[in-house]
Amino acid sequence: MDIGRRSLVRGTVGITTACVLGVAQGAGSALAATHPTLSAGSRGTAVISLQQRLSALGYWCGAVDGVFGDLTRQAVVAAQKVAGLTRDGVCGPLTWSALDRGVRPVPQSRSGHVVEVDKAHQVLLVVDSGRVSRTFNTSTGSGQSYWSSGAWHLAVTPLGTFRVFRQVNGWDASPLGQLYRPKYFNGGIALHGYPSVPAYPASHGCVRVSIPAMDLFWSTGTMPIGTTVLVR
Repeated sequence: MDIGRRSLVRGTVGITTACVLGVAQGAGSALAATHPTLSAGSRGTAVISLQQRLSALGYWCGAVDGVFGDLTRQAVVAAQKVAGLTRDGVCGPLTWSALDRGVRPVPQSRSGHVVEVDKAHQVLLVVDSGRVSRTFNTSTGSGQSYWSSGAWHLAVTPLGTFRVFRQVNGWDASPLGQLYRPKYFNGGIALHGYPSVPAYPASHGCVRVSIPAMDLFWSTGTMPIGTTVLVR
C-alpha cells in the first residue's frame, strides 16, 4: 500500500471514529437531559416522566404532579429494592436503567386477590389472578429483641398464609404504640400506616406502609375483611 492510500485509510478511520464518538456523546447528552438524577425536592417534566414510568410499572407514587415528594421517593425505593440496587430513594442512572428495562416484582400467588408481603425485598404487592397491580415500599419485623408487657419478644413477621380478620378505621392503640388504620391478619400483627417506612426491616412485626398508602387501601377497598395475606 502506498503512502497516499495509507493516509486516506487513516483519514477515513479517523473521520468514522470521530462520527461514532460524536453520535455516542450526543446520545449521552440526550439521555442525561431526559434522565437526570432526581431526588427529594426535584421538580419539573423529568419528575413527571419518572412518576409516569413508576405508575406504569405499578409502583404507587400518588399523583403525577412533577414534584418529587415522599410518595415518589417511596416508589423509587420500592423499585430499587426489586432491582437489587442501593435503596437510597435517588433516581440516578442505574435506577433509570432498571425502570427503562421494566423491572417488576414477581408474585408467588397465581389466582385470586392476594396481598403479598415479600420480606426478602421488603415490598408489598397487590396481586390479582397472578398479576401485580400495585407495589409499595414496606418495612417488616427487624429481627431484634424488644421488651414489652414484662417479657422479651423477637421482632419478626411470621411467614405463612393468613386472612384479614379485624380492622380499625382510625388510630388503634397497641402495647407498642399507635397503628394507623390497621388491618389485622395474624394475632396482633397488622398491615398499618406509619409516619416512617425505612428501606430496611424496622418494625416490631407488623407490616408498615406510608400513611397515604394506608388511606389508599381503605378508599379503594383493596383489603377488606377476609383478604388473603401471603407473607413470604
